[in-house]
Amino acid sequence: MPQTDRSEDTERIALAEAWLRQDPDPETRAELSAIVDAVRGGDPAASADLADRFDQRLAFGTAGLRGEIAAGPNRMNRVLVAQAAAGLAAYLIEYGELGQTPSVVIGYDGRKNSSVFARDTAEIMAGAGIRAILLPRLLPTPVLAFAVRYFDVSAGVMVTASHNPPNDNGYKVYLGGADHGSQIVAPADAEIAAQIQRVADTVLVPDLPRAVFETAAESMIDEYIRQTAQVAAPPPAQPRVVYTAMHGVGWQTMASVLAAAGFDPPQLVEEQIEPDATFPTVSFPNPEEPGAMDLSFARAAEVGAELIVANDPDADRLAIAIPDAAAKAGYRRLTGNEVGLVLGWQAAERAAAAPGDAGPSGALACSIVSSPGLEAIAKAYDLDFEATLTGFKWISRAPGLVFGFEEALGYLVNPGTVRDKDGISAGLAFLSLAAELKAEGRTVADHLDAFVERFGCHDSAQVSIRVTELARIDEIMARLRAEPPASIGGIRVERVDDLADGFGALPPSDVLRIVLDGGGRVMVRPSGTEPKLKIYIDAVSETGTVAERRAAASAAVTALEAGMRELVA
Repeated sequence: MPQTDRSEDTERIALAEAWLRQDPDPETRAELSAIVDAVRGGDPAASADLADRFDQRLAFGTAGLRGEIAAGPNRMNRVLVAQAAAGLAAYLIEYGELGQTPSVVIGYDGRKNSSVFARDTAEIMAGAGIRAILLPRLLPTPVLAFAVRYFDVSAGVMVTASHNPPNDNGYKVYLGGADHGSQIVAPADAEIAAQIQRVADTVLVPDLPRAVFETAAESMIDEYIRQTAQVAAPPPAQPRVVYTAMHGVGWQTMASVLAAAGFDPPQLVEEQIEPDATFPTVSFPNPEEPGAMDLSFARAAEVGAELIVANDPDADRLAIAIPDAAAKAGYRRLTGNEVGLVLGWQAAERAAAAPGDAGPSGALACSIVSSPGLEAIAKAYDLDFEATLTGFKWISRAPGLVFGFEEALGYLVNPGTVRDKDGISAGLAFLSLAAELKAEGRTVADHLDAFVERFGCHDSAQVSIRVTELARIDEIMARLRAEPPASIGGIRVERVDDLADGFGALPPSDVLRIVLDGGGRVMVRPSGTEPKLKIYIDAVSETGTVAERRAAASAAVTALEAGMRELVA
C-alpha cells in the first residue's frame, strides 16, 4: 500500500480510537475495534470500511438523520444520537422564547436500538435544562407528531427509520409553536446541524450532562385515539378486512382506533402483527416493494376479504389492496395516487357538506410529483389547491389544508390533529369509505370507476434509473436542461419548467417538469436518499367510456415511459 494511504490509515485509526473512548455501546465498540485491528494488519477492505465511516459525517437535514446502525460518524449509533440530542437542545435554548424553558417530546418505534436512542435523547435533553417527555412505549410516528401539539412543546423527536432495511435507524425532528408540529424545514435544519457539529467538535459524549426525564401518561395516547376515531362516522356496514402491521408498531393503536370508531376487528396477518426489528417475512419492509404484501393477499383469499389495509413499520404510511380477478394473487395493491385521489375526493365531499353559507373552503395539497388529479378535484369543489415540494414537511404547511397526500403512500386526512402523514387515520378514513360503499351495494372498484367517470382517468407510473456514479445523474439533468426534448414517446412537449431557481411559490429544487400536449406531465428529479434518477409520469383522458379513458391514459403512460427511458439512456 502506498505511503500516503498508510498515513491516511494512521489518521483514521486515531479518529477511531478517539471515537471508541466515548462510545457507550459495547456492540459498536467491539465492531470498530475489530476493524481497526484489521486495518493495522494491512487489510484493504477494512481500510476502505474505516474510510467510509470516518471520512464524512451522516448529514442532518430536513429529514433528520437516517442510516445503518454501526460505529463511526457516518453511521447511526449512540455517539451520533447523543451529539444530535445535545445539538438540538442547544438549538432550542438559543432560539426559544426568552424566559421560557424549552421542551421536547420523544417517541420511538420497534426497530433495533430505537428505545435506547430515545432514552439517551431524553436524558441528555433533560441534562441540558430542557423539559424532556418520553412516550411510555413504542408507538407509531403519527402519535409522536400528535404529542408535539398535545403537550405544546418546542420540539419532537421520533426515533425511526420508517420502512428502511432492518439494520437502519433514524432521528426525525418536529417543531412546535408557529410550526404546529410539522417536520423541520430550512433554515432550522442547518441551524440544528451547526449545533450538532459544534458539540461533536468540542464535547465528549461521557461529559454531556444527563438528568431525569418525564414519562408521558397513557392519557395522551387515549386522546390521540379519541380524536382520530372522529375521522369516521359510525359505519353503516362492516367490510371484511385484513390488516397487517408489516412487523411494525401500528396494530395496537390501529385496533384501539377501529374499536373507538365502531368497526369490527379485522382479520390479521398474524406472522406480521407484532413488532419485530428483524422483519423476518419480508425482504424489504415497505408495502410498495414486490412481495411485501404476499402474506396479506394469501390471508385475504382465505377469508374472502373485501379490503386489505397495511401500514409500514412506523405506521405513518398506508397501503390498500382490493380484490382483482385479473391479478395473480386475486388482489392488487392500489397505487399511492389512486388512494390519494379517492381520499381527496372524500375530503372534498366533506368540505362541501360542512355547515355554513359561504360554500366549501379549505385547500387540497399534494407534492409536485403526485397525481394532478387532486387539482381536478379541488376545481370541481371550488377548493384551493397547493402543489408543494416533496415531503410532508411542505404539504403540512399548505394554508387552509383539509387534505394532503404524496404518491409514496403518505396521507394527511386530519390536519387538526396531526401535521404529518398518518397511516392510522388514513386507514380509518378509507375503511369509512368502504363501509359507506358496502351499505350502498358498491365496491371500492366501483368507486374507482365512478372517479374516472367524474374526473377523468389519471394514470401514472414511476421509473427509477439506478446509477453507479452520482455524477451520471448530474450529467442527465444538465443534458435535459441544455437540450429539452421536443416530444416524448411521440407526444409533443408544450414546455419545460425548471425548478432549480424556484418556480412560482415553490422554493428552488433540482426538478424538471415537462408539460405535454393533452394534459400529460413528466417530472424528473434526483433521489434524495439513493443513487437514482426518479421519473414520475402522469397522463389523463377525459373522453369516452370509463374503459376507453383507462385505455387511452394507460397507452399514453406506456409511450411516455418508453420515451423517457430512451431519452435518459
